[in-house]
Amino acid sequence: MEFEDLAEGCIAKILSQTSPVDACKLSLVSRTFCSAAESDFVWSSFLLNFTSLIPPSSLPSSSSKKALYFNLCNHPTIIDQGKKSVQLDKRTGKNCYMFSARNLDIEWGDDGHHWEWTSLPESRFEVVAVLRAVCWFDISGKISTVSLSSETHYAVFLVFKMMNASGFHYHPTVISVGVCGGSSNSKYVCLDLNLKENRLRELACPKVRSDGWLEIEMGEFFNSGLKEEQVNVKIMETTSHIWKCGFVLEGIEIRPKHV
Repeated sequence: MEFEDLAEGCIAKILSQTSPVDACKLSLVSRTFCSAAESDFVWSSFLLNFTSLIPPSSLPSSSSKKALYFNLCNHPTIIDQGKKSVQLDKRTGKNCYMFSARNLDIEWGDDGHHWEWTSLPESRFEVVAVLRAVCWFDISGKISTVSLSSETHYAVFLVFKMMNASGFHYHPTVISVGVCGGSSNSKYVCLDLNLKENRLRELACPKVRSDGWLEIEMGEFFNSGLKEEQVNVKIMETTSHIWKCGFVLEGIEIRPKHV
């Protein structure tokens, strides 16, 4: 018997053990494979870990499980009273999270003279943190791995904007990521694209995302899924004593690292 001669249900069972990318590729083999690859049975298996994290009422309405999958890949779902968003990585089906500025510890963040909390139409969250004026720039956070996909390498990204910013282009910013109980990897970066000091041109700089925000990779870690761990993140520039302004923080995003 040829592989293509298997019953559609058997093929669907096999495809459900692969990945979304594999299912899409194998749908081109034959009509039977195409029908199996489009089935709710296959795409429900890719959605299983994700849908167990959020209430059904938060899921968007879709004509099929495949349509729901791509909807969740392309549109983040806001959870935890608006403080987090979750979506699927299109290639792997792994969970991606963004933790809003409200989920992070911002030095002087509650002082209106230094930081302002406001809404922006381009943000997925209700409010973002806008830097008014500080010379001690210090943001940190603690993120649990409990809802992340197991056996997955994750990368951590700082997501932000610069709006009439100043003070960031004279001195590097230190960013770090580390798993609690292990070593923390830190590096120097330049957050401002409008460089004025040549010595900063050799440092990593942010990239523009498809949604218009800037992002810079802070570091990476491996989530085994065997136990809950805590990931510590930090962004700071506290040595130059230069006053800074115009930094707009949306949050910290964690998504699978593609090799």
